[in-house]
Amino acid sequence: MKKKLAVLLFLVFFAQNCTASHLYHEKDYQNKWCKDNRGITEYVLNDKTRVDCITKNYAIEFDFADKWAESIGQSLYYSLCTNKKAGVVLIIENEQRDLKYLLRLKEVAKKYNIQVWTITPQNLLYSIPCSNQK
Repeated sequence: MKKKLAVLLFLVFFAQNCTASHLYHEKDYQNKWCKDNRGITEYVLNDKTRVDCITKNYAIEFDFADKWAESIGQSLYYSLCTNKKAGVVLIIENEQRDLKYLLRLKEVAKKYNIQVWTITPQNLLYSIPCSNQK
């Protein structure tokens, strides 16, 4: 009986964790995009902060769509520290829900010369089922 209860609690915990989280981890999107664009992931700055991806011309921040505003500040800071152009890759997992965030980001990005890209789950060539994520 205790074993069944433990298994049930385990399944409930991970099922809730999957539904409450995103389809993939931010790092999955970051690794895929950065590799495809010949960048370096987790580039460490002098103050120990980490640029999600640094390329020849850009210091890039990755964020899920609802964190669009945070991505602006981080990308500008990384740009300042690296003397590279600011960039944001916005992760779009639900087009209907996330479009408003993308439009907000693009409006600010235009004014402050921040390059914006998007990535979706369809852009990932491999699949990591939620139940197998660590």
